[in-house]
Amino acid sequence: MDKPGISKTWQALINHHDKVSDLSIKEQFVNNPKRFSDFSLKAAGIFLDYSKNRVTQETMQLLFDLAEASKLSEYREKMFRGDKINITEKRAVLHTVLRNIDDVSTPEGRLVKTELERISKCVDDVREGRWLGYSGKEITDVVNIGIGGSDLGPAMVVRALQPYTTHIKVHFVSNIDATHISEAIEHLNPETTLFIIASKTFTTQETLTNALAAKQWLLSQSQAATNAIHQHFIGVTAKPERAIEFGLHQDNVFPFWDWVGGRFSLWSAIGISIALAVGMEKFYELLRGAHEMDEHFRSAPLNKNLPVILGLIGIWNIDFLGANTQAIIPYDQYLDLLPAYLQQLEMESNGKRVCIDGSEVTYKTAPIIWGGIGTNSQHSFHQLLMQGTQMVPVDFIASLHSHNPIGDHHLLLYANCLAQSQALMCGRSKDEVMQELKMQQIPDEEAAELVWHKIIPGNVPSNTIVLDKIDPATLGALIALYEHKVFVQGVIWQINSFDQWGVELGKHMATKLVPMLQDERDISDLDSSTQGLINLFI
Repeated sequence: MDKPGISKTWQALINHHDKVSDLSIKEQFVNNPKRFSDFSLKAAGIFLDYSKNRVTQETMQLLFDLAEASKLSEYREKMFRGDKINITEKRAVLHTVLRNIDDVSTPEGRLVKTELERISKCVDDVREGRWLGYSGKEITDVVNIGIGGSDLGPAMVVRALQPYTTHIKVHFVSNIDATHISEAIEHLNPETTLFIIASKTFTTQETLTNALAAKQWLLSQSQAATNAIHQHFIGVTAKPERAIEFGLHQDNVFPFWDWVGGRFSLWSAIGISIALAVGMEKFYELLRGAHEMDEHFRSAPLNKNLPVILGLIGIWNIDFLGANTQAIIPYDQYLDLLPAYLQQLEMESNGKRVCIDGSEVTYKTAPIIWGGIGTNSQHSFHQLLMQGTQMVPVDFIASLHSHNPIGDHHLLLYANCLAQSQALMCGRSKDEVMQELKMQQIPDEEAAELVWHKIIPGNVPSNTIVLDKIDPATLGALIALYEHKVFVQGVIWQINSFDQWGVELGKHMATKLVPMLQDERDISDLDSSTQGLINLFI
């Protein structure tokens, strides 16, 4: 396998960049009237326009050469067949099995099928009023208690599929700040509330602290609740025995497996909150949409492969054009949690500085992922995108049809999305600004001073991802698209996209500080800053 940074294919891209460093995206459209069709692709209900990037056909071919030299196809097959590609934890990476729901030819597939049947019964019992609280009333509200992958994915999906939710209201609690759970349960009825404790290890401090608070809240409401904890709590975990030790009934514990990474777990029993919100059939549609993208990723040639192209464009922008960040801007209100979800997916997966062979990375890996919802973001951070000193590539995401068609709202929304990508590409030259000022009859002297403030350089790369409508299937495909993009980049950067040791360090240190904040342990060995901050607290 070629080593990034020093390989022939990498050097070829460096040499190519030297030749096209002043490439104008706008001029590329003038020179090639077919550029849109040449640099766009559709699969699994997702349309990708990557024509507004600083790439030529030669650029893309060199990137495909890089993917080939990195043995991307080989690693892709290793993932799908269950090889232990998560080398530091010695685990397979099989979240794709979770959405291949019709295949029971493997032991993992049979486990998934069995668990989906259990989940389906639970979901139907709750939604159809057969699951009753301690006072005999039907469940009206569900509170999912988790953090990270046990929260971000389900919360994002439930929000995105809001038009498909019915009578069960699903709430999410993640932060250990007591405000989060206090506000979540403040107006709920304990007689009709069901809690989901979602934790892969069932040891996560934030989740267990909130779960204990929920348990105490329920028990404080009524003596009758004391003997009915099992009617109000569900556990989702890879360690069922710990959930049972917590006090949950074994019938209410839904397992998933160590080959399901936390940030890839919404497809597993972690997604039970999604199913409770939208119903089991819609949850199955979500899984099938993701599976359709899996099949495309696994079988399509590299040069016709959406996740591959999206991943390679990202590598070009990061490692050769010098981008440090990547903005995600959905032009659909239902996708307002998507940027936060993708922050974890990309930055926790590929925010690594060590290669799989243990050597230190000598090139950039994951960018900082950030963003916001359009058109709100146009009135906050787009100024930096247009005229700031950093080049920030953007993924614009839009749907062709709205769930809430009112007047010209959706037309205007879509127009703004297209306008922003066009403005980032075209910018506004000095001559164009002067012409505009002349038409406004601005005096020459004033115009000469003002012109520099109104110039917009342009040539900022962007992708535009278009869905027909936000529905379970297209949402599933969209999420899987980004999952596989992350995998593509991890393979080429030769890092392990499936561990997160940086997260573990903070957890470990917080555990050590707790008794110090309780004034039960000597703090003299700590740095003076931490000592001072502890003393402020105690």
